[in-house]
Amino acid sequence: MPRNVTPYKDSSQGKKEQVTTMFDTISGEYDGLNRVISFGIDVKWRKKVVGILKTKSPDKILDIATGTGDLAINLVETGASRIVGLDISKGMLEVGKSKVVRKKLEGKVEMIVGDSENLHFEDDSFDAVTVAFGVRNFENLEKGLAEIYRVLKPKGTLVILETSVPSKTPFKQGYKFYSKYVLPAIGKIFSKDRSAYQYLSDSASVFPHGREFNNILGKIGFIGMENKPQTFGVASIYIASK
Repeated sequence: MPRNVTPYKDSSQGKKEQVTTMFDTISGEYDGLNRVISFGIDVKWRKKVVGILKTKSPDKILDIATGTGDLAINLVETGASRIVGLDISKGMLEVGKSKVVRKKLEGKVEMIVGDSENLHFEDDSFDAVTVAFGVRNFENLEKGLAEIYRVLKPKGTLVILETSVPSKTPFKQGYKFYSKYVLPAIGKIFSKDRSAYQYLSDSASVFPHGREFNNILGKIGFIGMENKPQTFGVASIYIASK
């Protein structure tokens, strides 16, 4: 299990409550800062997730930790009849809902408040489940993944986009410098929450990736795990099925 890094080290709240508070606080600035921090490459990564699911022709998709809804909205391109974007942060969802309305997608994309570790859906409800940069925020990783497994239909597809750590020189050293010094500095200068981007950096550095994460998926019961490193290994796309 990954070390449980939290946003606010002096807080008596659990990780789930701290993460909710953090994302509520930075919701208005999140999209803009995210584009700056990732140099806009995160947009390309999400398009790859959509491309993977297009080949599966899912009818109902659950996008967990949907945040401001970018991936949920992009998933309309798969042809799915229903896409549910779920997040624990009301602040992030409000930003996402405004995007859905602006793009006139209310009939296809629904944004709801929910806990990824306690999903209020029946077993075998969705043809596909996606998570973009969200699983490392789970308070209990295995519980959250087990809930995903439960609501996914047999032969359904799970696609996770998450940060990882490059293993090859010089990308490994460059990534460590950027994540340790540059990313937190940007957050401190431009963010309302000085701790938020330090947390995002710290949580990424300790989160299991590659084969280690695939082993956790296998422990939950997923099969056919694939790991597709992105951009020199700074992110990975994981694909698995039930």
